[in-house]
Amino acid sequence: MSTFAVGDEDFLLDGRPVRLLSGALHYFRVHEEQWGHRLEMLRAMGLNCVETYVPWNLYEPEPGRYGDVGALGRFLDAVERAGMWAIVRPGPYICAEWENGGLPHWLTGRLGRRVRTDDAEYMEHVERWFRALLPQVVARQIDRGGPVIMVQVENEYGSFGSDQGYLRRVADLLLDCGVGVPLFTSDGPEDHMLTGGSVPGVLATANFGSGAREAFAALRRHRPSGPLMCMEFWCGWFDHWGTERSVRDAEDAAATLREILEGGASVNLYMAHGGTNFAGWAGANRDGALHEGELRPTVTSYDYDAPVDEAGLPTEKYWRFREVLAAFADGPLPEVPGPPRRIAAPAAGTPAEWAPLGEVLEALGDEEVAAPVPPTFEELGVDRGVVRYRVGIPGPRQPYPLSVTGLRDRATVFVDGARAGVLTTEDAVLPEPVAGPAAVELWVESLGRVNYGPRQGEMKGVTGGVRHERQYVHGVRARGLRLDAFEAGAVGKVPFRPVTGDGARPGLYRAVVEVAGPGDAALSLPGAGRGFVWVNGFCLGRYWDVGPQDALFVPGPVLREGRNEVWVLELEGGAARVVLA
Repeated sequence: MSTFAVGDEDFLLDGRPVRLLSGALHYFRVHEEQWGHRLEMLRAMGLNCVETYVPWNLYEPEPGRYGDVGALGRFLDAVERAGMWAIVRPGPYICAEWENGGLPHWLTGRLGRRVRTDDAEYMEHVERWFRALLPQVVARQIDRGGPVIMVQVENEYGSFGSDQGYLRRVADLLLDCGVGVPLFTSDGPEDHMLTGGSVPGVLATANFGSGAREAFAALRRHRPSGPLMCMEFWCGWFDHWGTERSVRDAEDAAATLREILEGGASVNLYMAHGGTNFAGWAGANRDGALHEGELRPTVTSYDYDAPVDEAGLPTEKYWRFREVLAAFADGPLPEVPGPPRRIAAPAAGTPAEWAPLGEVLEALGDEEVAAPVPPTFEELGVDRGVVRYRVGIPGPRQPYPLSVTGLRDRATVFVDGARAGVLTTEDAVLPEPVAGPAAVELWVESLGRVNYGPRQGEMKGVTGGVRHERQYVHGVRARGLRLDAFEAGAVGKVPFRPVTGDGARPGLYRAVVEVAGPGDAALSLPGAGRGFVWVNGFCLGRYWDVGPQDALFVPGPVLREGRNEVWVLELEGGAARVVLA
């Protein structure tokens, strides 16, 4: 058994100074069978520690109903086997470019602005969640023979609020749940962030991508003593749909890493290995300096231009970082593991069966709800997926503009069965006026809930109403189609039929791809528009022809030799050929 402590100047392992050379690896963004390889890659780069978040919404889809909470414990066991330490950041909010910053949709939908404050109802939910999760951490603390050396209090709270009572409550709750290793906070190196996000008596760390000396000087103004640590060294960045790919020069990133370490500080590479936002869990951001502007949904890949890329391969940044880290390692570095296995040869298939989107909704959707005004995704219990809203325009009446107020995020509109347009702004108007009577359908897709900034926790769907001229159209029927509904047994209920014509229609497509030998692959859909893909029942995530991502990562354990079934939920209407390479 060992002890880990925060000294006046250094971290202390059994009383001896130690430097943390850590890297972020989110276990929930990596297939479990590939954890071991990714950890070996980080160890060989020169790291002695791994940091991970824990996404609350992945494990508690409804209040008190939990999923595979034990996955965290299994990952920490893998960290121990790799001979590394672990830093755990359990939230309750994590940001992480993850859907809703990790907060459950049912929580933010009910409490709104009360989340992340010292609100009694909010803290009741946090306490229930922590008491379900934290035994996985406490049992694996370093003083009990495990790898866990530190646990975070909230996350970058100074970028959001200033409720010191809330932060103190979270810290006290962690202690009451049995956390016995040092606690810490992490914030941007700015005065208002450090004052808003720090907790007296708890180690404060800083997050930045450059300017290490200036950042640590700001941290020292607030904390004259204690170890210096960059808890998030942003050595790359994430991508949004419809934008250019984000990259950072390897030499530039390595120079900043060297600056951090030569200054005597510890570091956590964010990200060391990014992984993938499987199953539609990617979040979104609001544009602009104050994060109040246009919605920017995050792509499925979380490659992050990290030193270990999405497929687990070393990049040029990996080799430059390895050179820097080797100078600060205790002894020679392990050899770099070989690459994961790739599929034996490229393979392709063409969807032979499909079902229209309306029939998919009938087979897999939730019960339809009738209401005077459109219910939001949160009110319908939909976290990821689409909702069909149906309204009737009374008549007879002359053509008037049809508008939707409070739209989030993207609506494909049909009038009397004919596609009438796609609406993408919060206050949107169809291009052509609509006469009454008319039957209107709006298929609204959530492109990911905001994970950072003042708009975090905003509701999805139609949050205002449907108007004909200035008049609200009341009497709405809404039905959700959740991504979670796509399971092997459930999809068998969909009335598939042979694909005819050019296949350029929204719906669920089914294809078979024969693979000669399993392994990692990249899946592309030439000619497809936007939607989601499953391989053998495993949801790879969202695809979209606006780029910059043009293929989805397929973990090798998902594929099998021979027949592999692929489902493509196409929401725009493009034909899709499935290619694995």
